[in-house]
Amino acid sequence: QEAYENIPGQSKITFLLQAIRNTAAAEEARQMAAVLLRRLLSSAFEEVYPALSPDDQTSIKSGLLLIIQLETQSSMRKKICDIVAELARNLIDEDGNNQWPEVLKFLFDSVSSQNVGLREAALHIFWNFPGIFGNQQQHYLEVIKRMLVQCMQDQEHPSIKTLSARAAAAFVLANEHNLPLLKHFADLLPGILQAVNDSCYQNDDSVLKSLVEIADSVPKYLRPHLEPTLQLSLKLCADASLSNMQRQLALEVIVTLSETAAAMLRRHTNIVAQAIPQMLAMMVDLEEDEDWANADELDDDDFDSNAVAGESALDRMACGLGGKLVLPMIKEHIMQMLQNPDWKYRHAGLMALSAIGEGCHQQMEGILNEIVNFVLLFLQDPHPRVRYAACNAIGQMATDFAPGFQKKFHEKASTALLQTMEDQGNQRVQAHAAAALINFTEDCPKSLLIPYLDNLVKHLHSTMVIKLQELIQKGTKLVLEQVVTSIASVADTAEEKFVPYYDLFMPSLKHIVENAVQKELRLLRGKTIECISLIGLAVGKEKFMQDASDVMQLLLKTQTDFSDLEDDDPQISYMISAWARMCKILGKEFQQYLPVVMGPLMKTASIKPEVALLDTQDMENMSDDDGWEFVNLGDQQSFGIKTAGLEEKATACQMLVCYAKELKEGFVEYTEQVVKLMVPLLKFYFHDDILLTNSTSMPLLLECARVRGPEYLTQMWHFMCDALIKAIGTEPDSDVLSEIMHSFAKCIEVMGDGCLNNEHFEELGGILKGKLEEHFKNQELRQVKRQDEDYDEQVEESLQDEDDSDVYILTKVSDILHSIFSSYKEKVLPWFERLLPLIVNLICPHRPWPDRQWGLCIFDDIVEHCSPSSFKYAEYFLRPMLQSICDNSPEVRQAAAYGVGVMAQFGGDSYRPFCTGTYMHLIKLFE
Repeated sequence: QEAYENIPGQSKITFLLQAIRNTAAAEEARQMAAVLLRRLLSSAFEEVYPALSPDDQTSIKSGLLLIIQLETQSSMRKKICDIVAELARNLIDEDGNNQWPEVLKFLFDSVSSQNVGLREAALHIFWNFPGIFGNQQQHYLEVIKRMLVQCMQDQEHPSIKTLSARAAAAFVLANEHNLPLLKHFADLLPGILQAVNDSCYQNDDSVLKSLVEIADSVPKYLRPHLEPTLQLSLKLCADASLSNMQRQLALEVIVTLSETAAAMLRRHTNIVAQAIPQMLAMMVDLEEDEDWANADELDDDDFDSNAVAGESALDRMACGLGGKLVLPMIKEHIMQMLQNPDWKYRHAGLMALSAIGEGCHQQMEGILNEIVNFVLLFLQDPHPRVRYAACNAIGQMATDFAPGFQKKFHEKASTALLQTMEDQGNQRVQAHAAAALINFTEDCPKSLLIPYLDNLVKHLHSTMVIKLQELIQKGTKLVLEQVVTSIASVADTAEEKFVPYYDLFMPSLKHIVENAVQKELRLLRGKTIECISLIGLAVGKEKFMQDASDVMQLLLKTQTDFSDLEDDDPQISYMISAWARMCKILGKEFQQYLPVVMGPLMKTASIKPEVALLDTQDMENMSDDDGWEFVNLGDQQSFGIKTAGLEEKATACQMLVCYAKELKEGFVEYTEQVVKLMVPLLKFYFHDDILLTNSTSMPLLLECARVRGPEYLTQMWHFMCDALIKAIGTEPDSDVLSEIMHSFAKCIEVMGDGCLNNEHFEELGGILKGKLEEHFKNQELRQVKRQDEDYDEQVEESLQDEDDSDVYILTKVSDILHSIFSSYKEKVLPWFERLLPLIVNLICPHRPWPDRQWGLCIFDDIVEHCSPSSFKYAEYFLRPMLQSICDNSPEVRQAAAYGVGVMAQFGGDSYRPFCTGTYMHLIKLFE
């Protein structure tokens, strides 16, 4: 690997091509050379290819096409086709011109060839890069369509049918926003569906996967043939002769449509009614396991199993289609399953209840009493796995319907779960009862928990004592892990009311931390550390101080051995959070421990995520690797990020914020180190204009600045400003975006006049203009959706959610403008004028009330901070402001009334006549 990396790029191309051409070499070596050449063109095209001479470039292009024609091995030919597709992708210029016209001729010649291998090659290249025609695509559209139709009708060669269907799907996906094209290619869908069916029975699920992608990205393409699409999916899902993966993929088509085209699917209630029993049937597909009840290791669920796939599908469909449709369809099925003598059906019925709670929340609330009373009966079921499923249902409902569930069923639920925790012969059931109790207590109002505290503590303590003995004697730990967390949850909710029970638990908890040092006990030890810190926080410093020294020494010993901990050691995250709680408990006295704590904490906070730009083949090879997530970028390319460690990183950053807030000046000496770590995170970009935002970085930097004083923020500002503006322009997640915009507005308020230079203003103006234009465009798109034939009340709920998100971003635009006006006063008005038409549009009478509210707020700020110059815009906002004083919306009335107030206070003589004329309107507000 090192030797290969040291070879110059141009030489790599030469050597790799030589290896590919060498038919005498081992097949494995030739294939590796092909993979490496494709990756080189994908990752370093601009560095290596343009530096080649024109003759060399021509030689490479013609040579690759010749190799395809001469190659006899199918797998090798495909890999060379991948190289051709990658090179063609990079030879489309910014204007869409294909700078390799010979490859198009090769495609046309090959697809009509009598040589099946060449026809496969042409289709493979087109599947890999459906944008290969560039700006000539419209010109060749009929040719492309004819080519795909003819190939899908090839009855003699199944591989051609399969490849052409995949290529057609890829072309549709690549043109997902081209509605006329999608309509023109709609008659290819029956051929794709036929290929799905045929290929599945040839043990090939590639076309079925393509259908799932279409359902996800271009569901409207399926509308003309939706019924046969759904019927095919149902048929394949129900066919036990197919593999589990194929059956699950077939179900995935329907489930995905419930998320991406819910209104369209709701019109086919017959399909939904047939799909639900299929999911339930999958959930019954369980194996008998004699060792299950007392297994001490909780292996991850078999995510490839039908039972897990069915449960997940049911959850997603309920959320996608809504409980109004789903609950009536599933209720009778579940009731029948719960009365079945076969434990697998009772188990599946209870798990189904757990799965639909979120999606059917509103409909289930009305019958929750009936459901809970029925489920509680199954905590006494003769089969342990049914009792386990009942615990799961109670725990899930305690979360989904909190705090109403706790208010209505606190006595029944807590009593039943505590009794189930006594099931000594089935520790999996005991552990899950404890887990359900955690869910119950986490969201339980303190006042409801207190009357049961004695009984809760009694059961938890007796179970802990028994399980601690079992740990010593047998090495079993599963139930103890959950009981320790249950104790922590009860203490966290009870707070100071837990003081009388402190001495009952603390000695045993300290004993576990001190002695549970074996590798297999890492999770138990981590959870116990968490429990101790939560109890300490609950009972307060005065009570905890009697053990504080011992606990700190135990934690310090673990911290000293921190470098010896493996990266995936669960103790790490528990330790990081525990230290922050100890800081809150001890206050200033915690400062003495900072030198020990900060090193490992900074190490965790400095984790850098592994990222990669991958094509489809690379992604398929990596998809089984743990911790990788992918974002589809189109043209068979994806961005991959390995998320392992990122949660711990975010937690570490949050803990650093905690230290800075609690210790203040005691944290000063560490701020420089923290800033050096955090600033690069603000500039961590990937693939073009996508920004990976660490949302914890900015709060931490601001906290450091508060600790050090405003002068320090001035020193840091030039690092932060560019990154913040870039983030506002590129962050796709609305929640993260709003947080960034909020931080930026606060920074400007602190920094004041002069914090933004001309380049900042120019870029920021363009970004804010884009956000406002996007706001109006999104409103128009929602109106179009309201005219769609599939529009219904559930669609309207979804559109309202989208509107709420858009309005929230609008409030942050207003925040930024407020900060700029308050800092720069009237000298910023020339810059603002590029936004003026859009702000005026916000306050037009036909706009929704949130638009008018925030538009008026922006003009309020202009009057308050930029007068008397603000009067030059009076023609735009005076009349709307006067009319808005009596608006139906109280939010609009408030914004208008505030505007009149700041005119009178700050506007000057120009506003006097207008203010005088508003008296009667303002007086009416008191009536």
